[in-house]
Amino acid sequence: MTINALLLSSSRVGDTPYLAHAIPFIKPLTTQAQKWIFIPYAGVSMSYDTYLTSVVTGLSELQLDISGIHQHPDPRQAIKNADGILVGGGNTFHLLHQLYHHDLVALISDQVAQGKPYIGWSAGTNVSGLSIRTTNDMPIIEPPSFNGLKIVPFQLNPHYSNYLAPGHNGETRAQRLLEFTKIDPITPVIGLVEGSALWRQGNTLSLLGDKPAYLFCGEQQEIPIPVGTDLSHLLK
Repeated sequence: MTINALLLSSSRVGDTPYLAHAIPFIKPLTTQAQKWIFIPYAGVSMSYDTYLTSVVTGLSELQLDISGIHQHPDPRQAIKNADGILVGGGNTFHLLHQLYHHDLVALISDQVAQGKPYIGWSAGTNVSGLSIRTTNDMPIIEPPSFNGLKIVPFQLNPHYSNYLAPGHNGETRAQRLLEFTKIDPITPVIGLVEGSALWRQGNTLSLLGDKPAYLFCGEQQEIPIPVGTDLSHLLK
């Protein structure tokens, strides 16, 4: 078995329906995985039931069996029993805090390493890297560690945009990621534009979508990565 992980930048592109743009990306991971467990822990401003309904509705055309991990008395067993794992967006700090609280971090990493499909978006993508140190989210709660699931051996920055609003004097996203690379000049960061995704299949890594991603690593800052570029070297 090999790793099969889809790391989406976002749940929407513009005004498209929830997860609609991602259906073509998600479908190949569901051909042999019917029973999915959804982890809604990043959804702080909504109930987990409401969040689950949004995901079930958004993915309805795939006719999957999706349940929320909050519906199961034993979250670890729910992960083990599922054919695949879905992890939604929201607040990355709260998501990782809850994953540690329920002792799921190592378990999910192991299950994915054994071939169980993983699909994350936004915060669910943030936690799939080495750590959550390049998330955009406010640290509303302190997890025991910033270490992530390590499904990919680098950092991720979903929703990447270097837009600077007129009159705004705060740092741009690129400036924030430059700060990270000054502290950690060895670890790459991939900025994923909304609508794009990384797909890891074993030792192969590809960029999906119709927009470039951006690489930050050491002296390399905001280097465009065209769609179709072989990114497998980042897995070494």
